[in-house]
Amino acid sequence: MTDSKAISAAVAKLYDTYPFPPEPLLDAPPPGYNWRWNWRTAYNFCTGCQPETQAIRILDAGCGTGVGTEYLVHLNPQATVVGIDLSAGALAVAQERCQRSGADRVTFHHLSLYEAEQLPGGFDLINCVGVLHHLPDPIRGIQALAQKLAPGGLMHIFVYGELGRWEIKLMQAAIALLQAEKRGDYPDGVKVGRQLFATLPENNRLVRRERERWSLENQRDECFADMYVHPQEIDYNIESLFELIDASGLEFIGFSNPNSWNLEALLGSNSELMQRVQSLSDRQRYRLAELLHPDLATHYEFFLGKAPLPRWDWTDDQALLAAIPERSPCMDGWPSQCLFNANYEIIQLSPATFQFLQACEPQQTRTIGAILTEVDLDLAEVRTLCQQQLLLLTPG
Repeated sequence: MTDSKAISAAVAKLYDTYPFPPEPLLDAPPPGYNWRWNWRTAYNFCTGCQPETQAIRILDAGCGTGVGTEYLVHLNPQATVVGIDLSAGALAVAQERCQRSGADRVTFHHLSLYEAEQLPGGFDLINCVGVLHHLPDPIRGIQALAQKLAPGGLMHIFVYGELGRWEIKLMQAAIALLQAEKRGDYPDGVKVGRQLFATLPENNRLVRRERERWSLENQRDECFADMYVHPQEIDYNIESLFELIDASGLEFIGFSNPNSWNLEALLGSNSELMQRVQSLSDRQRYRLAELLHPDLATHYEFFLGKAPLPRWDWTDDQALLAAIPERSPCMDGWPSQCLFNANYEIIQLSPATFQFLQACEPQQTRTIGAILTEVDLDLAEVRTLCQQQLLLLTPG
């Protein structure tokens, strides 16, 4: 199957058969948060400062059943949200999901990513999770979205990685072989795949990987079908990923899990190797990281931006002292000295850092310098709070 329309039709059929993601519908806002879907925290991560406005337009490109869309509405109370998807069945679920949870600042359109140009106006934030790698022409898809990104806007993207999904690709090919002329009959593909996993020896590499990594979510047929019988999938490595990014014409801002790409954690005990690492470009370092740690590359999650975007690194002490701090809206457990940060990592606050964060109330106008006249904390610890994504800053 090489025809773009035929591929798109097959993808739509899969998601009409198995609407995805299959999370339950709730009569209340969804629990928790994903900081990548919160405009303030995402913008702060990408630029080092808070955005000037929260009254923005957001596009959820390939929204599926609206799991991410629902969060985008609830996490951004001043935003208007638009969701588009190729599957009419998934869109129907998305509409019901948002209606039931009170996510009433959203409209849905039955469009592919290629047709995004039909939407009026530009968008300050475009969210595209798990979609580009299912397009017959991902470059055309990302370019269509880039045209809809407003100046100063951000795009959040999630695509598959080939190294961490090697066993998945093998099982996909095995299921397709056994289905033969029944390929495209997705319930049959799920049946064949489940029989394979039940029949193969327990020490089989594909079985071990499924049990270690995917089996909990794949109890649901929707997830199993999305993973193992999808009619179209392109997996990336760092080199092909940056070909996609470069084709977008947008700026690569960074991976949203930067600590995972830290070569110091892998090679820091060997000074000679680390010296060799210093001669590599950023892209070469990313490639080295995924080669040495292939489990890292099950997927890539990253931000792109369209100029003009400010940049604040807060290395200048005077600039940091003049900044106005605010607690991140994406932390769980506040007020407590033990809480979860934006990535749901446990953070233990000292009495002084806890006192400092208490002073960082929303919409307050006190500077860091003013707060530090009352709290015994040094600027290095303030910077650590920023790195932990507990603190958002507005330049003074």
